[in-house]
Amino acid sequence: CIMSRVLLLGASRRTCVARAMSSTASPSAKHPNIGKFSTELKFMNNFGEPFITYRVLDDFGKVIDPANEPKVEKEFAVRMFTTMLRLNVMDSIMYESQRQGRISFYMTSYGEEATVVGSAAALSLDDVVFAQYRESGVLLWRGFTYQEACDQCIGNSRDKAKGRMMPVHYGSKALNFHTVSSPLATQLPHAAGAAYALKRQGKAACSVCYFGDGAASEGDFHAALNFAATIECPVLYFCRNNGYAISTPVSEQYRGDGIAVRGVSYNIHTVRCDGNDVWAVYEATRQARDMAVRLGTPVLVEAMTYRGGHHSTSDDATRYRGKDEVSRWSSTNNPIERMRRWLVGRGWWGA
Repeated sequence: CIMSRVLLLGASRRTCVARAMSSTASPSAKHPNIGKFSTELKFMNNFGEPFITYRVLDDFGKVIDPANEPKVEKEFAVRMFTTMLRLNVMDSIMYESQRQGRISFYMTSYGEEATVVGSAAALSLDDVVFAQYRESGVLLWRGFTYQEACDQCIGNSRDKAKGRMMPVHYGSKALNFHTVSSPLATQLPHAAGAAYALKRQGKAACSVCYFGDGAASEGDFHAALNFAATIECPVLYFCRNNGYAISTPVSEQYRGDGIAVRGVSYNIHTVRCDGNDVWAVYEATRQARDMAVRLGTPVLVEAMTYRGGHHSTSDDATRYRGKDEVSRWSSTNNPIERMRRWLVGRGWWGA
């Protein structure tokens, strides 16, 4: 009797399954990430064409497409150029101060002035910044003074951290700039959380997170982008791809097409720009910020630039790259010189 019941029950279930399979009333169950099926077995290792890099100026500071001519006032442009120069001068003074034993450590932004200042100029002071350690120019643009920078690097009584942080680990509550942290990439998930808080508070602002190509190799990078994408929070991730993670060139860091393709993989709006073209950086960041705030969504910007100096005063870059390489970038693709030539072309140089 028991066996008969088992056989009848099995037959009944097979009949139900067969009816369900033959039904055409609704489509078959399918994984949400399947776009379409194919009878061709194909393995992929790239997205096809290389990621497009947006630029406004050519290598000689001339606008390539007149439609992209920056629509800014003279005072704004001069302030951007002045901030780039002030950053370069501050770096030179502080670097030499470290070599003289006046401070213990320092990191310069040589070659990346357009990347940090161009992006900073496109942000609002209400935007919360999470920096890595080469974003001194963002602070200078927001009003941080030379004196405040010196106080922090020396660690005197006027330093807001009272000497508890390493040099160049700046922070400013008044300027919405979270204190720099030495451990690599920890700021990425923090930025996602802060952005979610801004969203819940209904503020028309976003969090902005700066990081380098080396930090993108950390697990926190992937956790942060996935977190930001799934909870849909207004965070602008800004990658300074300067070619090196300390002594490791990008050719030895990854095999993919830079960092931008990773953003697309997380279904995040992504753009790549020429990081030595201050106006390309400005426009890419301006539109990225608008998208993040207006749509309440994460955006990734990858700025392709070059680290012109040593990684830090603890590093000797001549051990892993030649002086000719550095000289070639400084003389043929210098962000400060490119903007100077643009100012000359506009008739704003010395006017």
